[in-house]
Amino acid sequence: MYTGIVQAMVPVKFTSEAAGLLTFGIDLPEALQGDLERGASVAINGCCFTVTTIEADEIQFDAIAETLAITNIKYLAPGKEVNVERSAKPDAEVGGHILSGHIVDTAEVIRIEDEENNRHMTFKGHPDWMKYVFNKGFLALNGCSLTVAAIDQEKSEFSINLIPETLKRTNFSLLALGDEVNVEIDQQTQVIVETVERVMRDRYNV
Repeated sequence: MYTGIVQAMVPVKFTSEAAGLLTFGIDLPEALQGDLERGASVAINGCCFTVTTIEADEIQFDAIAETLAITNIKYLAPGKEVNVERSAKPDAEVGGHILSGHIVDTAEVIRIEDEENNRHMTFKGHPDWMKYVFNKGFLALNGCSLTVAAIDQEKSEFSINLIPETLKRTNFSLLALGDEVNVEIDQQTQVIVETVERVMRDRYNV
């Protein structure tokens, strides 16, 4: 479980590719190293990974083919900054919303509008999951819990607003047109939508 509050932004230290596998490592900040063991879960750009190796400050992870196919982890390279969150403890304050670290897809940055102390970003989604996205609803992008600021279902587009603190603490400040962010939809919203769809289908053949 994660809270959608990014705890650190760190550069990728190395990547190593094999058939259907990408191994990568990061230097985890000391403040996030407490009680970390092999097998622990850490979210990288919102994607839940299992710690495979710990060597001093360096933490390593493996990304399999399925993960690479549906997330932006396939674009990792040495020096690329990623958002990091340790899995939440039972008594953790939920400053964002509850996340599982299970990415549904990526969304492409299609517009960036900067104003004083504010950045407005628009993304291209996909109809398969855009039905779970609502104006003022929750959405996790690159592991960051965000509120949907605007939505255009016909174009499968949605927008978010970013305050200076979020830009300072996350890799949203580094995004450019054409970049992709990992998307995790709100599970409660998904359950509600799918339940309503099933009831309508069963009762009214809609």
